[in-house]
Amino acid sequence: MNHKTMTTLEFHKIKAMLAAYTVSEAGRTLVDRLEPSRHAKQVAAWLKETEEAAALLATGASVPLSAMEGIGPFLALLGKGKIYTEHELGQLAVWLTSVAQMKRYMDGKRMTAPTISGYADSMQDCPELVRELDRCIRHGRLTDQASPELGDIRRHIAAAEDRIERRLNQLLGKYKSALQEQLVSRRNGRFVIPVKRELRRQVPGTVWDESASGQTLFVEPADVADLQGELQLWQGEEERERTRILSELSDLAETHAAAFRWNMEAMASFDFIFARGKLARTYDGIAPALVDRPFVRLVGARHPLLGEKAVPLTVELGEAWRQLIITGPNTGGKTVALKTVGLFALMNQAGLLLPAERGTEMGLFEHVLADVGDGQSIEQSLSTFSAHMDALSDMLRAANGRSLLLLDELAAGTDPGEGIALSIAVLEELLQRGSLVAATTHFNEIKRFASHVPGCTNARMTFDPETLRPLYRLEIGEAGDSFAFAIARRFGLPEAVVKRAEKRAKSAVRPREEADAGEAVPYGAPSDSQPFDQASAKRPKRSKKAGRDSVGPTDPETTAGEPKVKRPLEVGDSVWIHPLRRTGIVYRTADERGDVVVQVQKAKMTFNRKRLSLYIAHTELYPGGGYDLDIVFESKENRKKRNLMRRKYVPGLSIESPADDKE
Repeated sequence: MNHKTMTTLEFHKIKAMLAAYTVSEAGRTLVDRLEPSRHAKQVAAWLKETEEAAALLATGASVPLSAMEGIGPFLALLGKGKIYTEHELGQLAVWLTSVAQMKRYMDGKRMTAPTISGYADSMQDCPELVRELDRCIRHGRLTDQASPELGDIRRHIAAAEDRIERRLNQLLGKYKSALQEQLVSRRNGRFVIPVKRELRRQVPGTVWDESASGQTLFVEPADVADLQGELQLWQGEEERERTRILSELSDLAETHAAAFRWNMEAMASFDFIFARGKLARTYDGIAPALVDRPFVRLVGARHPLLGEKAVPLTVELGEAWRQLIITGPNTGGKTVALKTVGLFALMNQAGLLLPAERGTEMGLFEHVLADVGDGQSIEQSLSTFSAHMDALSDMLRAANGRSLLLLDELAAGTDPGEGIALSIAVLEELLQRGSLVAATTHFNEIKRFASHVPGCTNARMTFDPETLRPLYRLEIGEAGDSFAFAIARRFGLPEAVVKRAEKRAKSAVRPREEADAGEAVPYGAPSDSQPFDQASAKRPKRSKKAGRDSVGPTDPETTAGEPKVKRPLEVGDSVWIHPLRRTGIVYRTADERGDVVVQVQKAKMTFNRKRLSLYIAHTELYPGGGYDLDIVFESKENRKKRNLMRRKYVPGLSIESPADDKE
């Protein structure tokens, strides 16, 4: 997998969360090495392990994982002739005890976790070695039972120390005037008494230490020198016997070297697997259904880095369409949707459960490539556009039928016309290669491309126009608006500036719309020689039905070779309103200025005839004639009042018609 993409999609943050749930350094090493796999069997095995670990943790039982402190360095020195210390051998005994506990625990969990419980069968707890270590070492020190010789030597040492202490206690009275206090202590393994510095000559012997102030000297009196020498001889004998015993225990441990290494690998694997299970339980993860084709279906997917703030995302890619063009306002969640799709693909192929609902399905991808963010770099002299081109170049070199590509802000960073043309050319190339593509854009030409090309579709991030707040929900099938003016007002842009911008936007008509205001032509090539749909090598043909067009709303056409004639719009006609990019129903026909009143949902709005195109004639909408259009235009309450007025006079009964809204 592309490491730049994994960083862009923040897969490293997921790994950091995973590492926090490990208990051993060896487990963290496995997390560091984790990368998504392209192999279906490997991914299926990883997901099964994680699912079983999460199921075991859900029972509430405590898993006897080992931190394996000191075991790594211990194993690294095996076979090099090292004599291990009591502390190191004690850590080995504790670890082998945890191995035995893990074997017993997993043996009792075969029904819940049949796969991972079998991993413990090959672990060896070395019971003979553990018994010998427990007999010889306790609390980090060799016991007297480690060997008969060691026990005998320690008895002689205790007797020698006792004689020295008794002799020193006698000397406390002899040198009472020269002492700071009546006390026998030890310094550097020697028995000493505290002597005042200025009276040092009154106590013959060897100075072994002094106090922090320098006023007290710790002196070993010459009277106990012989006894101290005897003690040192026995201490030397103890050290030789200690070395012999530790050497034998180290040799015994060497014979189990292969078992130790296998145990460590197995215990590290358990640590890694249960860390994945712990992570999955933090966000109620599920194992997606794996399919054998490039495919993404996320149901209620929640980005794991957003926590409780995540809004569930439902999206599909790879079956009815291979390209999904996501539109909507800035800060509306488009980029988060892209990152969610890409991150889930990486997590799935790394064996991690997904924070989603049942019904989620994932295929496997050879490449997951993302171009998210502007990519600017002063050090690399990259502008926004050049960064996008660099990323697209890498993508096109790798893209194939098993690739997932995520493109943020298509056509950004350069001249819109050139950027749009280049973006559509890239989308066409990726469509030919069969790659799955999810992209975001604000450009209408790219939206029209997605709405008219087989294998592509639009989607929009929803936005509440009343509260001016994004809803972060993805709706597939329709293109969304950028709501630039509404967002500008929300962030406090002066109203005069916004109104001026709205006026300019309404007056900015595309050249083709100016040439024929009654026809809405989808974005395609500038001429018939550059086909829009490369698969069919034809531009979409118009339907001959009156008022309908397969490529968009338009006035009906005459027969071939005859000029196009626009008939007057009639009450009840369904028309396409170009400024609003939606349909409405004609309520009042054109006046002398060409203004037509159109009902849009429950509002009546006025548009010039040039801004409208016949979408469906009223004769098709209401075949047979005699249809009561009041049902369309009047409210239910007003229709009841009107029927009552026709039958009789009712005092005070009136019908108020709201003034027509102006465009």
